Amino acid sequence: MRAIRCETPGELRLVEVERPDLKAGWVRVGIRHIGICGTDYHIYEGKHPFLKYPRIMGHELSGVVLDANGAAGLAGGDPVVINPYLPCYQCPACREGKTNCCETLTVIGVHGDGGMTEELVMPEANLYKAEGLSLRDAAMVEFLAIGAHAVRRTELKPGWRVLVVGGGPIGLGVAFFARIAGAEVTVLDAAADKLASARSFGFGAATLDERDGAPFKAAMGTGFDAVFDATGAIPAMNQAVGYCRNGGSLTLVGVVKGTLSWEDPEIHRRELTIRASRNATREDFDHVMASIRNGSVPTDRLATHATSFEDVPVNLPIWAHDRSGLIKAIITI
Repeated sequence: MRAIRCETPGELRLVEVERPDLKAGWVRVGIRHIGICGTDYHIYEGKHPFLKYPRIMGHELSGVVLDANGAAGLAGGDPVVINPYLPCYQCPACREGKTNCCETLTVIGVHGDGGMTEELVMPEANLYKAEGLSLRDAAMVEFLAIGAHAVRRTELKPGWRVLVVGGGPIGLGVAFFARIAGAEVTVLDAAADKLASARSFGFGAATLDERDGAPFKAAMGTGFDAVFDATGAIPAMNQAVGYCRNGGSLTLVGVVKGTLSWEDPEIHRRELTIRASRNATREDFDHVMASIRNGSVPTDRLATHATSFEDVPVNLPIWAHDRSGLIKAIITI
């Protein structure tokens, strides 16, 4: 069968690979759509710190069941959303239902080969029926679930003023689910195209240059009730504390290799709650699917770019170097 493999940084090839073996408790899925994630661009560019090459990328996936292998509730032809996280189910986090932060978690397409391929086998527990969703939209559920999970962990209250720092796909996902939770959302970013996207979706938006301006100060007031960092950039993550009101919270959605540094008096004076948010759980996937079905998330406008499976080695490098106007690129098999 065919797959897209990153042989080394900067080299993508359409290759033939062995069809995966089907084992007990797993299901064979024919991949239909693949969302290209920022992680995939980083893998292509050689910026992922722990990845080993060659690697078949892809973890934002939809497909149809080819062989249910005795799985309860699944049958051949069923459309499915694929949860790409493989937990151990044994560690304390897993036993508490926090499989998203399992001690030995692996993610397909990152720690092992992923879904830029014609077929994949996955545990039955990782497949969610995509009833009422197009297969293209089903491939966008995973990245949106990351934002939904961050919002759920933050326990937003209706009417809260929320600042999302970073207007990329993850930041927009946070913004949508914060609004669904009843918050008033402002997006802060340096890129004009990202701010234009945020405004087009009805969010408040401010450039970094406007932080000292009257409109941003008015939106901020004495500080936002909840601040989300979706940049994964150390300077932005360090500065985010200053946007929080006393008694407010900071949720770190973006991740970066490095050390964060905050002035302790600022944390204590505000009595801030600071939390990390990692991946998502079944509850978040279900919430995203329901929100797409009821029209709360405009997936047609999020899917800005498209390519065929055969053209990935041409188009992915282009988008890696020029993401102007790009929110989400979707591959179709």
